Amino acid sequence: MKFYHLSHTDLDGYGCQLISKQYFNDAQFYNANYGLEVKLSLEMIIEDINAHLDEEIFLLISDLNLTTDEAKGLNNTVNRLNEDGASIKLQLLDHHATGEKSAQNHPTWYYLDTQRCATKIVYEYFIEHHGKSEIDSWLAPMVDCINAIDIWLDDETHDFEFGKVLLLLISKAQEINATLFADLNRNYRLYLLEEAAKFLEVPNRHIALDDAIHGIKKRFLQRTHENNTIANLSAHYLVDTLEEYKEQFTVTYKEHKGLLTYTLGSISIPANAFLKANPDFDFFIDVGRRGHVGFRADDKINVGIMASKIAGGGGHPNASGGKFKDFRETIIYDDVKNYIQNKLNKLQM
Repeated sequence: MKFYHLSHTDLDGYGCQLISKQYFNDAQFYNANYGLEVKLSLEMIIEDINAHLDEEIFLLISDLNLTTDEAKGLNNTVNRLNEDGASIKLQLLDHHATGEKSAQNHPTWYYLDTQRCATKIVYEYFIEHHGKSEIDSWLAPMVDCINAIDIWLDDETHDFEFGKVLLLLISKAQEINATLFADLNRNYRLYLLEEAAKFLEVPNRHIALDDAIHGIKKRFLQRTHENNTIANLSAHYLVDTLEEYKEQFTVTYKEHKGLLTYTLGSISIPANAFLKANPDFDFFIDVGRRGHVGFRADDKINVGIMASKIAGGGGHPNASGGKFKDFRETIIYDDVKNYIQNKLNKLQM
């Protein structure tokens, strides 16, 4: 069975995936906030499902309520594929009351319960259908803590206080870019939750975990580097990751090769480090979600002129910026790459 799991981008959303990870080792995860991200994520999932129609498929959506149009469209797509011979099980598990109309319209797969957080709903769903996980001894109390903070059961002080620390742990896990490196970012957050579970039986567990968070993060980011500040370890991790993805992130302008990132932000240090470590690359571009763009170079091409001609901006030969007025927000990197490569193909310098 091929398992897809789309969930929200907060503690409850990742808590749901922490559960399903214990039951499906090869799960294909996606995370989305509301609006455009849900639409694009569902499109990506359906596109991948179409390439695996010879397999049984389980599509789970959690901690996200679908609009009536989103639910209707997904229902029609899955029904059509199943009528054509596919075997797709669709299940949505959520607790947001704003999904009530969609739940009423699609009762066979849209489950809504406003009395439990989504993590607890997913946890109890898997127990009912697949039995308890082998690591239920720590999974169950983690679920209780996430439930306490997510639906604000502040009278359950023991779970609520630990849940507060978990909430901040996930919301402040910004060391790995979630748009550019979605899988790595998710793995990082799930790692943080699994490490946090080790404190469940520790005295004053919420304080002990809070004290330990910095070290937990550093252990993930350290990789092969010696111990350093978390800022330096994050920078090393980023440059190493860009090195791993450089072929996928390559754009070209004439005989020049560049690296393109999306929503990275604050690129001066990583861009300069990457260009020095990769002398075959001549420039570095980072595009923001709203079309703002930063250019960096290392004396091999004048990115000030590049910024002026393709993004209405300017600056220095090695550091410039601008804004694309016709850029459309997306969460799909390949769309950004195609957009920038087309701009570069038309560029005359």
